[in-house]
Amino acid sequence: MANSLLARMSESLFPENREGTVQNLIHRMDRAEKERRDAFYYFDDRDVIHYFLYRNTNLNEAAQRSERTIHEYELELEQTVKNILQFAADIGIDIDEVVEGSLFKSLQPRHIRRYQTWMAESSPYVKKNGSYSPATLSRKTVILKSFFKFLYEKRYIAEPLHNSLLSATVRKDDRPNRDLGPSEVIQLLDYFEQSGNPIVFSLIHVLVGTGLRNEELCHLKVSDVLFDPILGGYYLRVIGKGNKEREIPLKGKVMDSIIRYRKARFLPAQFPYQSNEPLFPNSKQKAFRPSYFSTFLSNAIEKVPIHSIQAREKRITPHVFRHSFAIISYLNGVDVYDIMRALGHEQIETTMIYLQKIMNREQHAVLKWKEDSLGKYI
Repeated sequence: MANSLLARMSESLFPENREGTVQNLIHRMDRAEKERRDAFYYFDDRDVIHYFLYRNTNLNEAAQRSERTIHEYELELEQTVKNILQFAADIGIDIDEVVEGSLFKSLQPRHIRRYQTWMAESSPYVKKNGSYSPATLSRKTVILKSFFKFLYEKRYIAEPLHNSLLSATVRKDDRPNRDLGPSEVIQLLDYFEQSGNPIVFSLIHVLVGTGLRNEELCHLKVSDVLFDPILGGYYLRVIGKGNKEREIPLKGKVMDSIIRYRKARFLPAQFPYQSNEPLFPNSKQKAFRPSYFSTFLSNAIEKVPIHSIQAREKRITPHVFRHSFAIISYLNGVDVYDIMRALGHEQIETTMIYLQKIMNREQHAVLKWKEDSLGKYI
């Protein structure tokens, strides 16, 4: 079973021409409908993965899944298929008979339960790197539940496999500490300014001064810097998660850092300057890949000889400065809902996660004690 299915599923799992692939699948679905068969009657396992990933989910194109989301789903589903086929014996995938040549149709609830346990506790990744973070396990579970629920509702599989997956809840205590307050941000900016590193200085300054996501900064173009004729000054036009657009005003000194970055790369730094070139290109004048950008910035910060930075358990990534933006905004008296909108969050609960620790400390009972509560000892 494993060898034949692995050969079919591991080669070119994802198509180069998504649109053409989806149109072909829709044609087969129409044929099945005319013949009064189940919608996926003419699909195999690769087909259902393609349709699940690339189908239109909303009439409004701007509300479709983002490329980032699609890529995350691609990686997770590919890894799941290969893991099940390559490590079937270790996982306990005891399939006696392959149903219609399909891996997914052959799986039963016990197999999904065993796979989830194996993935979390004894997969090659865990043996090499240690346990997945609670957030990663939660993300993996959400993707698998969504996929198997889709297959069941479309009647491609007969068993509701999604019901066999345990929830992977992220408790508030499981979340990594990404708090980086204004004093530490200033220390970092001072260090890179004094050490003559305008590239890293400008990137940190822009991230903390805008609250941009890693991917958002990497995808910015020169033409996304616009002048505001009403309020004056410049702002960024940003396409965020779910292809939602928002505008981020640029403080004067943050705008200066954008210009400083481009001059350090020997690039034009006049605005308006209509160009689809990346606003923050790498050393090869190409747009940063988000994963590489995160590594590049984290590596640079990791070498900074500041005790509070070196003492942190987790590396400082671009996302940490998004938290800094939220914290600094809150300390400046900005309403939480305004912070939510500035960050492009859809739910206030997400923003509250960013502010949870600072709010808890600020509202601690001891800070409300009167000066003479313990006489001269307080």
